[in-house]
Amino acid sequence: MTHMVLTVAAILFALGIYGVTTRKNAIGILVSVELMANAVNLNLVAFSQHWGATGQSFALFAIALTVAEVVVGLALVVLLYRTRKNVNIDLASDLRS
Repeated sequence: MTHMVLTVAAILFALGIYGVTTRKNAIGILVSVELMANAVNLNLVAFSQHWGATGQSFALFAIALTVAEVVVGLALVVLLYRTRKNVNIDLASDLRS
């Protein structure tokens, strides 16, 4: 059972990496990063069968960190949209001061 869960998590992580490397839309990149974080959480929960409750505790902590990352990422997307009226990542390099 654990091997199947780890395989699904590896596939989700690979799809997330593919999404980050191929997307130009900032929202699509954030969704791909979220997919990768959820794959890591799935791994932690799968390994908690061997560690006890420690893996689930790490997964809850990782979810809290992911929520904070999404909030910062969405704030940057809103800033990009307000200044450029577009969420294309190529335009983000123009925001350097």
